[in-house]
Amino acid sequence: MQKWAICKVVERKVKRMNRLEKFGIVPECSFLEGMNACLISTVPQGFYDKVEEGSIILKRCSTFHFCKEGVLLNNNDSESPSLINNDLVIFATGFKGDQKLKHIFSSPKFQDYIMAPQSDTLVPLYRECIHPRIPQLAIIGFSDSLSNLYSSELKCRWLAELFGRKFMLPSIQDMEKDVSTIDNVTRKNSNHDSKTCIGALHIWHNDQLCIDMGWNPKRKNGFWADWFEPYGPMDYTHP
Repeated sequence: MQKWAICKVVERKVKRMNRLEKFGIVPECSFLEGMNACLISTVPQGFYDKVEEGSIILKRCSTFHFCKEGVLLNNNDSESPSLINNDLVIFATGFKGDQKLKHIFSSPKFQDYIMAPQSDTLVPLYRECIHPRIPQLAIIGFSDSLSNLYSSELKCRWLAELFGRKFMLPSIQDMEKDVSTIDNVTRKNSNHDSKTCIGALHIWHNDQLCIDMGWNPKRKNGFWADWFEPYGPMDYTHP
């Protein structure tokens, strides 16, 4: 309840500060939902000022088509499509990381380990790094967080400690149980199943990595700092 209330306050402030209602780009999902699904993003300083002055034009559409003059944008709420005259289009299609991981292997058995046909779980990774049934394969950067760079750096440190035999992996059954528990938590808090997101569990996840490596998970100097100061990359620069 406390988390929901805080997110509602932040959501209202972000809407007002960035004038989202004025520009007609209020997201369909709540701030809490977006955070749990790693759909929260940042924009350059002054971005919405540029939108206000008209040098950046925002358009919402349900579908689009290329034509000789540019791009046709179709909106379900509009009777006729709008034409955008342009010379250059950057088509950012994204990619399906789970499919790419799956097709690393030619063996159907190992492909099913990555993406089981009847499973709702995305790529099941212990500590978002190691597949319980393919422990020789380490995957960095597949799961999203609110700060991917330092999250990936900490996972790399975790892997280095693992390869150095500073700690050992649990049994396959224990790792799969842990993956299933985290998957249930992330799905409970998000309606978006396109990717794995640990945004709402980021500090807890880092705590687990620290405990594995024998580090103290309380990274701040003092009780009040640990509870109320934000955690960031500099908190994990040393054991």
